[in-house]
Amino acid sequence: MSTNVSKYLLINPNDMLWGLSVNCVGSQEISPGQAYPPLNHPSQYRFNPRSGRVLDEFQIVYITSGSGYFSSEALGRKRVHVSQGDAFLLFPGEWHSYAPSKEGWKEFWIGYNGDLAHRWLQSGLIRKDAPILTPGVSVEMVHLYQRAKEIAQTQKAGYQPLLTSIAFHLLCLVLYNARNRSFDSDGSYDFIQKVRVEVSEHLDSVTPESLAKSLCISYSKFRKLLKQYTGIAPGQYIQQMRMSRAQDLLIRSDKQIKEIAWELGYDNPDYFVTVFRTVVGMTPTAYRNKNQQE
Repeated sequence: MSTNVSKYLLINPNDMLWGLSVNCVGSQEISPGQAYPPLNHPSQYRFNPRSGRVLDEFQIVYITSGSGYFSSEALGRKRVHVSQGDAFLLFPGEWHSYAPSKEGWKEFWIGYNGDLAHRWLQSGLIRKDAPILTPGVSVEMVHLYQRAKEIAQTQKAGYQPLLTSIAFHLLCLVLYNARNRSFDSDGSYDFIQKVRVEVSEHLDSVTPESLAKSLCISYSKFRKLLKQYTGIAPGQYIQQMRMSRAQDLLIRSDKQIKEIAWELGYDNPDYFVTVFRTVVGMTPTAYRNKNQQE
């Protein structure tokens, strides 16, 4: 038998003003050998896994037990194995199909749409060619889905913005957990911690090249790993670490601006002021005055 809890929602114009609205939320547990999908869904959501379907919304589907397959147009309609702890993203206007194996599975889903979601897609934050993510089994994610179902069931006044925040939180957790699990599995996390320690201990003299040398790794590989993890190049990373230390010293010490500049490896205090203003948006003196007043 299947355990199915789902809610499909109507959206009003005021809901869309938030830039995102939730269309549906639910979960279902499919037992071994059970026909899939169940027939108790609105017509626009029903589909035959053999022929697939196209939706007019985004969805985050999360598998918490069992296994099956997922296929989409961007993946060349190739069936890709998914299992416990995997999530996949559905995109409006794109053909897709998925189904559990004979052993069944349990899935959670939330559907949403709006200008914000399309902006995430256009900017590459979410991608049709990378729809399958591996956030792992997460109690926090399950609790969020369950909370979303409760809110959708009661539909109290102003419920849509609350649902929207949960959809956004879920997407962020999927991306965060998936990314960090990949770094943990290949040892990148430990490597980045070593980078942070080296930079912190030698802020006045460290360079990208000296970092790579101290970690016994080629510069090209070091640059690639750091950029994959942080999203920025080594030189920018070191600069950000220096500016973060500068902000701390400006607030927590009475050192002169030139002393802070020298401590962080800037021989020219004027250049330090220029860099600080570019990164932080104000001069060191203005930053100190503003934060000391607060």
